[in-house]
Amino acid sequence: MNDLFDSSEGEAEASNAPRPLADRLRPKSLSEVIGQEQVLGPDAPLGVMLASKSLGSIIFWGPPGVGKTTIARLLADETDLAFVQISAIFTGMPELRKVFAAAKLRRENGQGTLLFVDEIHRFNKAQQDGFLPHMEDGTILLVGATTENPSFELNAAVMSRSQVMVLTRLSVDDLGLLLKRAENEIGRELPLDQEARDTLLDMADGDGRTLLNLVEQIAAWKVAAPLSAKELGQRLMKRAAVYDKSGDSHYNLISALHKSVRGSDPDAALYWLARMLRGGEDPRYLARRLTRMAVEDIGLADPDAQTHCLNAWQVYERLGSPEGELALAQAVTYLALAPKSNAAYAGFKMAKVAAEKTGSEPPPKHILNAPTSLMQEQGYGGGYAYDHDAEDGFSGQNYFPDTMERPEFYVPVERGFERELKKRQEYFMKLRSKRAKG
Repeated sequence: MNDLFDSSEGEAEASNAPRPLADRLRPKSLSEVIGQEQVLGPDAPLGVMLASKSLGSIIFWGPPGVGKTTIARLLADETDLAFVQISAIFTGMPELRKVFAAAKLRRENGQGTLLFVDEIHRFNKAQQDGFLPHMEDGTILLVGATTENPSFELNAAVMSRSQVMVLTRLSVDDLGLLLKRAENEIGRELPLDQEARDTLLDMADGDGRTLLNLVEQIAAWKVAAPLSAKELGQRLMKRAAVYDKSGDSHYNLISALHKSVRGSDPDAALYWLARMLRGGEDPRYLARRLTRMAVEDIGLADPDAQTHCLNAWQVYERLGSPEGELALAQAVTYLALAPKSNAAYAGFKMAKVAAEKTGSEPPPKHILNAPTSLMQEQGYGGGYAYDHDAEDGFSGQNYFPDTMERPEFYVPVERGFERELKKRQEYFMKLRSKRAKG
């Protein structure tokens, strides 16, 4: 009788077990990898490394389903390294020590180890530091995979010993090629008309693994005639958009929204607003950011912009989603089409720099209150000119510290309401000069 854990029987059963389509289609060589030419091409970083036989540690940064694990496995095959895969989610320091010990033993026997760490950004600083001595002495060649920006999530020491390579979403053409490979593997075309095929590629949203999972579902259907795009949509749910409210997607999309508003493009601004809301962003966060845009980029060119944003915020608080989101969309449209000025914003930044340099200088005594006789004796309030008693309601006195040359912080633009403010500023500048001379 075979033992319960007999290896030959186990291997036979494993070979006969059903395998997912994504596993069956896993490339056997780097030349079979679809997409990622910017990394794998002959003149691309990885292509040059392999050609020169000087493979170093690598961090693959990219969205899910673009080939990070597959490329790492094939790199081990290309370089005759033992491939070891771990996930930062399920691995702690005790397991890491065992991996490093096995890699050291392997090295003593003449074979190197390519250690592939999935979700490497989930390791804390101490865990990441644990890789350093083994990377430096050649015990392991580290290949990490992350969906988060390595600049923020990985230690500087790990980054300095690795080359970051960016993997991108698969294009529609890439997904189309992958679909053909899948159909060859299953031995028939999917029961879809052309529009439905295009819809299927759109549903995958640049993720090869998602496409192959959808193909497996469709291949199992028993249908008499090719399905239309509408029928396909009724049978399948579109993949949820890639969006992490605390990660790169969050910051990238709010940056896109802000810059679209600043660039006076209401269509692009509405698109990015919709993307963020669809991804599950908190509308209150968006309301706060829109108000900031009104202050920073519209400014005094249209003071009503701030009021529009605050009103939209209040409307959302009263209506909630989805109805209240329309108020945010209206605010976005208003901001995008409003005249733009950052003059007050830029002026305030310059004033803060000046305040940092001259922060100990006292105000001139003539603008200080003198509630006591001692303060009057010290000259507080002496010579102050009450502007309402002056001609034109303007005294032209100096309000900066006596030791400070008069700067110019606020430089209004010739747009919107700020055009009127510019006229007023020039008027007071002429009066100030006249009073100084007279």
